[in-house]
Amino acid sequence: MISFALTVFLSAFLLFQIQPIIAKMILPWFGGSSSVWSTCMVFFQAALLLGYLYVHLLHEWLSPRRQNIVHCVLLLLSLATLPVVANPAWKDAAFASPTWNVLVVLGTAVGMPYLLLSTTGPLMQAWYARSFNSLMPYRLYALSNLASMLALLSYPVLVEPFFVVVQQAHAWSVGYVFFVVACLASVWQSWQGVSGELERRPASSEPVPRPPLRECLLWIGLAMTASILLLALTRHLTQDVAPVPFLWVLPLSIYLLSFILCFDAPRYYHRRGFLIALPIAFIALDQVLAEVGMPVPLLVSLLCGALFVFCMVCHGELVRRRPPVRHLTLFYLMLSIGGALGGSLVGLLAPALFNAYFELPIGLFLCAVLVIIVLWPQARPIWRWLLLAAVAVYGGRLVGISVDYVEDYRRVMRNFYGQLRVADVSEDDLGVKRKLLHGRINHGEQFIAPEHSRRPTAYYCEQSGIGQALLSLPTDRPRKIGVVGLGAGTLATYGRQGDEMRLYEIDDQVLDLARSDFSYLAESRARIVPVLGDGRLMLESEAAQAFDLLAIDAFSGDSIPAHLLTLEAMQSYLRHMRSDGILAVHITNRYLDLQPVVAAAAAKLGLSILVVDLEPADGDVFCRRSLWALLVRPGRVASLQAAITSARPLPPRPGFAAWTDGFSNLLGILK
Repeated sequence: MISFALTVFLSAFLLFQIQPIIAKMILPWFGGSSSVWSTCMVFFQAALLLGYLYVHLLHEWLSPRRQNIVHCVLLLLSLATLPVVANPAWKDAAFASPTWNVLVVLGTAVGMPYLLLSTTGPLMQAWYARSFNSLMPYRLYALSNLASMLALLSYPVLVEPFFVVVQQAHAWSVGYVFFVVACLASVWQSWQGVSGELERRPASSEPVPRPPLRECLLWIGLAMTASILLLALTRHLTQDVAPVPFLWVLPLSIYLLSFILCFDAPRYYHRRGFLIALPIAFIALDQVLAEVGMPVPLLVSLLCGALFVFCMVCHGELVRRRPPVRHLTLFYLMLSIGGALGGSLVGLLAPALFNAYFELPIGLFLCAVLVIIVLWPQARPIWRWLLLAAVAVYGGRLVGISVDYVEDYRRVMRNFYGQLRVADVSEDDLGVKRKLLHGRINHGEQFIAPEHSRRPTAYYCEQSGIGQALLSLPTDRPRKIGVVGLGAGTLATYGRQGDEMRLYEIDDQVLDLARSDFSYLAESRARIVPVLGDGRLMLESEAAQAFDLLAIDAFSGDSIPAHLLTLEAMQSYLRHMRSDGILAVHITNRYLDLQPVVAAAAAKLGLSILVVDLEPADGDVFCRRSLWALLVRPGRVASLQAAITSARPLPPRPGFAAWTDGFSNLLGILK
């Protein structure tokens, strides 16, 4: 019995520990977008589905000892795929078709081990029930979910802050070898426990009626709804805060906690209590989605609290309807189908079909409808009518939320890198101001009136750090300026006759909008050279550009992707700088304090760093609050500080480790 429990625990721990490891490893290759995690989850859920299908077919078609032999062979073959390290060759073509490239990279890096790990839970439960004649193998499922949650929660606290990602991958590979040994021990125990009578009797001869199709569809629906809400709410967090492992694993841990509580003992799902909490969660989530500028702890708490209620209801109802042990593998297969369908909707279909984040309202409405379906047989007629009326009212509210996503916007579009919206707002006597929004975050704005259209605005106004840095550049010769992250193209307005501005942008939709809806690029006096692709990768592949100034302004939601702030990234930027050039990094953020990150990198590279923190005066419609870090070689800092009197030196934070491509720590910079 101990070998079964150890095998299940190890498999679940490794199964969920590899998810943030491999996702963090490939995140820089795909622009640091929050969609990388959603696409990774599609892969993980699809692999889980294949694993559960394998177990179901194994259980139905083969005798117990043949099951043992087949699984042993696959376990030994999977060792040949170690270690689980993604091939860096995919970086060069990643942005061309990011969704499918993410799936291919994951398949080649972790496909076989992940598939074998995904089979362990249901397979060990089936063998456990057979070996010990037990009717309660479902507690092993609770144990596996406990191990999964421990793996996820330990990653941002005990793994990510202390080990680089390659070390994490190699340590995981060693753990996988131990898992294979434990699994082979369980196979041997299962082999020994098979009686001659059981060996001759096909499993399908047990006289237990098969669950009807409608029951299977309900299992799929409940699992799919929980999966949709998990990924949609995770996307909301990572899109507007930062796409980092901490904000990936927290909602997933909440999701797994609901599995643990529901499958360990039905009493943890107090049906009446959670059904009362459900409309409260709907209302709380409605308020969260309408709120702007909410503190991170409160935002995360409300979103995770609502997710917990949704998942407890979905998984609690699943446990109430679980079948006899004979159909255990079918039950888990239906759960994995639901999870894969939910993941595919959010990670694959929604970015291709929707121009806004409609998957969240869809998931919320499905949750409400499924609750009515579950309660319908026991409900009195009056309650049935009340439930229908409530869901109709809530459906109307969700339609209103969905309309708000796209109504009154000039343009709305979406792809792998997120949702873009262009809005026109009236600004008193100055006329119309046009904004470019990525999710909820303002990525540039322009006044349409000709007398103001060439004036830089928002984080790029003349009083900002980047504005003053550009105005401090020499005027007696043409300048060469690089910008990583295009936005609305505001910085192009600083271009002078004879200047060259190279604008690096990963999202072709951003470039299209900057050309069609904003006039900064067209009106610039400089020669504009757009470069489509991930800015860091493009710079690494180019010859030295000798920039007078290079601005790092690529944002994914409200934060610069971590791979643009690492030591390796900074070294790449310096290769393209003149000896007296300025590296300007935009570190404005509502949730994260990025100052120690850039300060630590500057200290490691022997650079001096100044920061310009602009807090515009009340009524200033041209400037927004902004924080820019200006990195220069030590010999240049005095002249730069003389030109920018509002700049202040930024000392490194004691004990703060510089970020590298293999190491970053979000917990240390949360505001």
